[in-house]
Amino acid sequence: MLLIVGTIRMSSSRVLDAKPAMEAMIMASRAEPGCIDYSYAEDVLDRGLIHVKEAWENRAALDGHFASSHIAAWRASWQSLGIVDRLLVLYEVGDPQPT
Repeated sequence: MLLIVGTIRMSSSRVLDAKPAMEAMIMASRAEPGCIDYSYAEDVLDRGLIHVKEAWENRAALDGHFASSHIAAWRASWQSLGIVDRLLVLYEVGDPQPT
């Protein structure tokens, strides 16, 4: 399983404007084959800092995601939405275990 964890940053005044684009990205990504989880969440203490969490079955599924039209549209919207920073890290992990 592949796990992507990280953040994107935008102006706190643009978060509500960005919500429809983020919702569209989440819904389209969750519908992709091999997507286990895909979510964004605004930091409680740092407005405009959006936490990203993705889980994918394998590299082929993630590569398909990267080639999708919805990720191209999402990336194209970054400047207009005021997204100024992105830090995502990819981890290869074993099978999930309940804690």
